[in-house]
Amino acid sequence: MNPPPSPVLADEARPIDTSERLVLLDVLRGFALGGVFVSNVFGWFTGRAFLPRAQLEAPLAGTPWWDVLAIHGIAALVNGRFITLFSFLFGLGFSVQLLRAEARGASIVPLYTRRLCVLFLIGAVHLLGVWYGDILTTYAPVGLLLLLFRGRSDKELLVWATLLILVIPIGVAAGMQWLSGPGPAAGTEAARVLKEQADATRAERLDTFLHGSYPDVVGAHARFYFGEFVRRLPPMLSALFGRFLLGFLAGRRRLFHDVSRHLPFFRSLLGWSLVVGALCTAVAVVAPYLIRQKLLEAQGPSQYYLRPVRQLAELGLAAFYASGLVLLFQRERWRRRLRVLAPVGRMALTNYLAQSVLSLLMYYGFGLGLMGRVGPAASIALTLALFAVQVALSHAWLARFRFGPAEWLWRSLTYGKAQPLRQDKGVVAPSP
Repeated sequence: MNPPPSPVLADEARPIDTSERLVLLDVLRGFALGGVFVSNVFGWFTGRAFLPRAQLEAPLAGTPWWDVLAIHGIAALVNGRFITLFSFLFGLGFSVQLLRAEARGASIVPLYTRRLCVLFLIGAVHLLGVWYGDILTTYAPVGLLLLLFRGRSDKELLVWATLLILVIPIGVAAGMQWLSGPGPAAGTEAARVLKEQADATRAERLDTFLHGSYPDVVGAHARFYFGEFVRRLPPMLSALFGRFLLGFLAGRRRLFHDVSRHLPFFRSLLGWSLVVGALCTAVAVVAPYLIRQKLLEAQGPSQYYLRPVRQLAELGLAAFYASGLVLLFQRERWRRRLRVLAPVGRMALTNYLAQSVLSLLMYYGFGLGLMGRVGPAASIALTLALFAVQVALSHAWLARFRFGPAEWLWRSLTYGKAQPLRQDKGVVAPSP
């Protein structure tokens, strides 16, 4: 017989116990993390983001069919979809923490603020020492804004989420365009010079990534992040917070806590999200072709109207993935299969940071130097193989320990004392 759990005071803040976790949320988090890994490697670590624009937009004639399928598949089914699901789950996690704090009769503000401050510090180390694409330094400050919406009604949360995802980004992008002033018209000598300078900068970065030392790479990452990457963030921050609010709303309505009561909702969501996601994805895929054919202006008003279409494409397919997994999870056979992803979801922070380190060692010059040498389909296959290794290692780790290494550090710093890491003797970890 297992020993009884040690008593915990009702008002004592503590890390969530294994027995209190929702396995379904861990499965969804693990699924989303795998998709984020594929997207990050495909778009950034392989070097595609730094290729000349003309090369990226060139026809794919002569490209193997499997690579053509990979390129279009990533654009239509992966990019933006999995990070949307990951962001939604972040907001849902806030609602879980809020519910636990209310059950203790305590305020969530002090603990939640410490938690996000520690997350920001971990993200800063990741950003400055490993990879410029860090999301933790963005999630932490934006996540603090959730505290302002604790007392809002469900209707207000839904209205704010809609505005933040579909409307406000248009105004932010238009405002940034107005502040930067009109750029040189396409086809002018000034535009040609700017394009050549941008291509030269991309080529220089690629050369550093492929041939530079680790300090060289860190410096190039910092210059790119603070010089260009941060300028892409403002329109994204609004949509990001809107996804947080949707997750918060879903958690407050306990949609994932008691799925059996909400099966009609998830069945309806499965159909409607597929329709909306597929239609908007089709528009988003066709738009670049129309721009290349000069039927749409690359910098014209249509680009502002396409923003909400792209957001709906990402949100629609993310909702389709989530609702599909929820419904499959209600079937015993699929539940056993999907629970394989639960440990990697429980160690999401550790695995997210490890993915950046693994990608650097695989693709950068001071590692295996695969950047530019691996085709699109092969990079996806390699990423999925690495993710499978992460799944296996997560199972092995959690069979012996309560948290992942990064999760243990995060919790220990948040609560101001080292948390017990090893599994209690005689307590068997849930088996997938």
